[in-house]
Amino acid sequence: CSNMSCICLQVLKLHPLADPASRLPFIETTLSTLRKEIDGTGTTLLGFVGTPWTLAAYSIEGKADKDCKETKVQTTCWCSSMCAHIIQLFDSWAHHLSPQQFVEFSLPYADRLAAALKAKYPQVPVIFHANGGTGKLETMKATSADVIGLDWATDIKTARNTLGEGVRVQGNLDPMILFGPEEKIVEATNQLLLAAGPHGHILNVGHGVIQGTPEAAVGVFCEAARRSGSLFAKSGSDQPLVGV
Repeated sequence: CSNMSCICLQVLKLHPLADPASRLPFIETTLSTLRKEIDGTGTTLLGFVGTPWTLAAYSIEGKADKDCKETKVQTTCWCSSMCAHIIQLFDSWAHHLSPQQFVEFSLPYADRLAAALKAKYPQVPVIFHANGGTGKLETMKATSADVIGLDWATDIKTARNTLGEGVRVQGNLDPMILFGPEEKIVEATNQLLLAAGPHGHILNVGHGVIQGTPEAAVGVFCEAARRSGSLFAKSGSDQPLVGV
């Protein structure tokens, strides 16, 4: 249904997910199992949560599960209490919004979600990733999140200059690079690391690993991240504070 009156009626029929443990037991089983497997290995488990704008967009289009902000607060806090070391709020459809629309329809609600999560679980860092963040960086500086995710269309050096020295960032290798040869993956990763600088940067791809990406290529990318210390040492920079 695409007309607004029909959509409003559908929204009124939604029920808050007050007890995710009983409604979604498979999530607890899956994440708890993952957490047990990685404990003691130095690996971090990152939880992903769709932001209200992206969920609304999916709902209106009829291409994803229908949900609401309060439901995501409940689910995110539940996930944090169970297993996640870090939570990432993912606004996949932010690129459909102009900077002004982003301020009205996306950022305030994503920020309320981040603030609610941080109030309940202050020890869990929050990353806010808005796809298509170019042109919205000045606005995103006001977020309550601890880290701002950057997509691959954003120049990371420009983004760091815009956001300021004290703002931590994540990103932003073009995920298509991982379909290339090993030497190109290493070259692009090293260029990104040096452009981002040695402090306050979490190396990642710009918008998730694309289906069909060779696992070996992901391994090359991760290994390049682990060698970032020697890369910065050779370049004369300090050792990185944050890596993959």
